[in-house]
Amino acid sequence: MSPADLDRVLEIAASLRDAPHWQASAYAAAMDQENQPRRIALVAMDEGSNSPAGFLVAGVLAPEAELESIAVALPFQRLGLGGLLLRELAEELRKGQVREVFLEVRASNRMALGFYRAQGFEETGRRTGYYADPGEDAVLMRLKLD
Repeated sequence: MSPADLDRVLEIAASLRDAPHWQASAYAAAMDQENQPRRIALVAMDEGSNSPAGFLVAGVLAPEAELESIAVALPFQRLGLGGLLLRELAEELRKGQVREVFLEVRASNRMALGFYRAQGFEETGRRTGYYADPGEDAVLMRLKLD
């Protein structure tokens, strides 16, 4: 992800009900390699328009990482871009000696839960009442990187 991608990343996130709606400054901080803990911010490009069709942000504190956000624009969903982003992330994390990726997701987000399971994530627990507006549990998941 680069500063040139920021407007499109914000647009994608705003268009998806279940995506985190971060401020531009949060994405800018994720791109800043001087920030600690380090973050990895990736985009999947639409070759036709040469603009982002999806993005991912993960926080890294080796030997673990946390998937903080992943989103794919509606016209590009179910085309493999989310899986591509996760594979690129895993490759980058392995270089940094990261062995596990964690995430949390709303218990009602069945599409995301199915996607994560298909990518190899396993449920490790729940945080009761973690999310507000509306209130609901968070499903905790982990992916082991070998």
